[in-house]
Amino acid sequence: MKRHLIYLITVFAAYGVVFGSESIMQIIARPHQKNAVFCILAVRADDGKALYSRNAQNPMIPASNMKLVSSAAALYYLGADYVYQTRAALQDGNLVVIGAGDPVLGDAAVDACSGRKDGWAFDAIVCALQDKGVTQVGDVILDSFFFDQNRVHLSWPADQLNQWYACETSGINYNRNCVRIVASRNGAATLEMEPDNDYIELVSQLRAVTRGASAVGAYRTNTPNRLTVRGNINKETGFDVAIERPSGLFGNLLVRRLRAAGIAVNGQIVERYVPQRESLAAIATLTNTLWDVLDRCNKDSFGLAAESLIKTISAENTQGRINGEWPHGLTLVGRYLNTLGIDDAQFVLDDGSGLSRKNRLSCSVLTAILRDAYQKPYGQRFVETLAEAGVDGTIGKYFHEAPYRGNICGKTGYIAGVRTFSGVCKTPRGDIIFSIMTEGGNSMTRQCINDITKRIFDGTF
Repeated sequence: MKRHLIYLITVFAAYGVVFGSESIMQIIARPHQKNAVFCILAVRADDGKALYSRNAQNPMIPASNMKLVSSAAALYYLGADYVYQTRAALQDGNLVVIGAGDPVLGDAAVDACSGRKDGWAFDAIVCALQDKGVTQVGDVILDSFFFDQNRVHLSWPADQLNQWYACETSGINYNRNCVRIVASRNGAATLEMEPDNDYIELVSQLRAVTRGASAVGAYRTNTPNRLTVRGNINKETGFDVAIERPSGLFGNLLVRRLRAAGIAVNGQIVERYVPQRESLAAIATLTNTLWDVLDRCNKDSFGLAAESLIKTISAENTQGRINGEWPHGLTLVGRYLNTLGIDDAQFVLDDGSGLSRKNRLSCSVLTAILRDAYQKPYGQRFVETLAEAGVDGTIGKYFHEAPYRGNICGKTGYIAGVRTFSGVCKTPRGDIIFSIMTEGGNSMTRQCINDITKRIFDGTF
């Protein structure tokens, strides 16, 4: 009987079923984690004293924990009161839109929180023109040159560029630089796009079926924004697809809204740089705050937000506020890390979101930037940008039980073979800042990370 009980406990432990309270070392030593490498650091938030450390100086692939660095650096360089301002103006009868790299312009999640209806940005421009009695414009000029024209990072997986998390980064972003494709079967297979536009061309190769699940995908062709949609459609299904040259989608939707409001567009949609010294008659400013961006970046792991932060740091520190770029922005981020006493050997910065596998950060780097942000006057607001345990964001489905629910705030990270988690534990003994990074794990590593986080929270290392 005793032998059978020991066997059952061993089997359950191998599959993550735990009796009692394991130590961190016991969690790491679970049989199904024999190929995983764990790096861990937990420090007291008030004085930085280390409470638990394992390989804390080793640089690891951070995955989306890279977004924490981008966020903290943006606050350092841009300031907590920074506002993204997309400006509309008239110039010689043309309508000009000057982008600011705002990654949440037209983002439904941000608009819902702000109480703004779908398409509010276009409505604001239309109303401004109507107030001035404007009934026609020439060209619609899009200035997206706040960022450079390298919209796709070279280190991103080429086979994932049509995924929402790998969307292009532009000086004019809209609707997360994606469209939603909805496939349905009404006798025959049909396709719709949200938002409705004629910038993206869909070529249907769908097959309507009456049995089996729907399996539909959209695939890029040699023609930009010409997508082939193929697969089997039984019941309605929808999915997001990242588009190319996203400023063009903004322009297309704007022209459609102008014409629907009775404002004639007599010219073309033109994308070019508009020097600020040129005569411009401002009519409308579309704004979102830095905190709007940080909330989406960290709570929901929105990659476009992080990449835009890096390029914004660059643009705002370039003469003429033009051509914000990854290399310059990341160099400035590295200098920020140096101000925290972090040695260059502990980090490699390649993009802002962590999609690149060339990034490297140690747990010491992540806890240092978290503690730096935590100690600032905006520290509590920064913590609020993180996902809240059992409540929202990427850890809304974890830590539902007391005392963890609502008292662990963090940023998850995942790319193939990499799982990370860093944040703040709000414990009765005081706040603890932690970072857990793993490589070589499997589908059960996330549970190990969660259990380690609980041990950090409990103080039972």
